[in-house]
Amino acid sequence: MHSQQTKTSFSAFTLIELLIVIAILGILAIVVLILINPAEKFAQTRDTGRITSVTQLGRAVQQYFIIHDETYPDPLTWNDDLVGTGDIKNFPSGVEYLLNSVTPCTVNAAPSARETFCYDLDTSVNNYGSIVFSKLESTRQVVRCSLIGDTYVVHSTADGKTGIICSNGDPSPWSSGTISYLE
Repeated sequence: MHSQQTKTSFSAFTLIELLIVIAILGILAIVVLILINPAEKFAQTRDTGRITSVTQLGRAVQQYFIIHDETYPDPLTWNDDLVGTGDIKNFPSGVEYLLNSVTPCTVNAAPSARETFCYDLDTSVNNYGSIVFSKLESTRQVVRCSLIGDTYVVHSTADGKTGIICSNGDPSPWSSGTISYLE
């Protein structure tokens, strides 16, 4: 009787091969993170919140105007006026700017804890109405106006709409149809 020996061969990764695979996976992960850019995605989300809030506040200002005998809220107390009269239930909380070194708007800014939303009223004989506005921060928005100034979302009562504009400094109310909106 002969005894048969079977040879079993094992194939395994060497340490070098494992390190190469880990390095390739690391490089792929970095490339994916660069393509996704989470900070920019968060900035876009914050901008969406600002756009929604400016639209809501602008409509509340228009409603206030209609209900209060064609009088706009006082620029110094506009946020309290809108809440106090029930035109909005709660004033939106401010949204912190984290990218592109954006400084918030300053004209009658609210809320006081994190100034994000601004309000201006034309008190001249022209009566161009009022605007509610906020600066935008995402790179996608900022680059649209980088040669002109800052990128703002604005609700104009003169135009009766919300849109994005470029302005070199905080905007002020304008005559209906005289401003070009980016969207």
